[in-house]
Amino acid sequence: MDIELTIEALFPQGLGLAEALLTENLYPWESLPFISDYVKAVGANLDLNEYEKHDNNVWIAKSAIVAPSAFLGYNIIIGPGTVVRHCAFLRNDILIGEDCVIGNSSELKNSILIRKVQVPHFNYIGDSVLGTGVHLGAGAITSNIKSDRTNIEIRCSEKKIATGLRKMGAIIGDQVEIGCNCVMNPGTVIGTGSRIYPLSLVRGYVPAHSIYKNTGEVTEILNLT
Repeated sequence: MDIELTIEALFPQGLGLAEALLTENLYPWESLPFISDYVKAVGANLDLNEYEKHDNNVWIAKSAIVAPSAFLGYNIIIGPGTVVRHCAFLRNDILIGEDCVIGNSSELKNSILIRKVQVPHFNYIGDSVLGTGVHLGAGAITSNIKSDRTNIEIRCSEKKIATGLRKMGAIIGDQVEIGCNCVMNPGTVIGTGSRIYPLSLVRGYVPAHSIYKNTGEVTEILNLT
């Protein structure tokens, strides 16, 4: 078992509405194929005093703000206090927790945003799980499929861990900060509290509480408080 890649290690601040799904597995990417069914099951049991049900299995918290120009596809939950801004593109199979920000021209599909996640400007989030307090700078994306279309492996401690998935974006731990115009390659896992410099091309596992400057250049964050 690779402890640093487990759900417990990556999301210590809690799992929100995704708890029942994520805790069925050891590693977060194992839950990706089941997001669609889970959203429909959870949505069907949401309190309609707090949520409004829309067409195509879309549930929106009454305290959320969704711009009229946003596109909402199917199988989506938008949690309390979340803001979905102008021209956001929410395709399908998405669980968004409370107090998140989905920004202009950002695109999401088959992903979980646990809580207080900000993807505010021109971001792509596909087949990914983002923990509490994650923030993506403008233009940062999660690339979710290899150019040769083979199954994705995660590189960690000189090992390759098979996921069995043809599509997987990034697993981003709690309180991670991603700089502008970064690309997280398929199978990227970023540990809690890490910072990714702008324009970085990220691959494999980035340890918790690290600064990722360039490929192969990772330093520890000092003086943690």
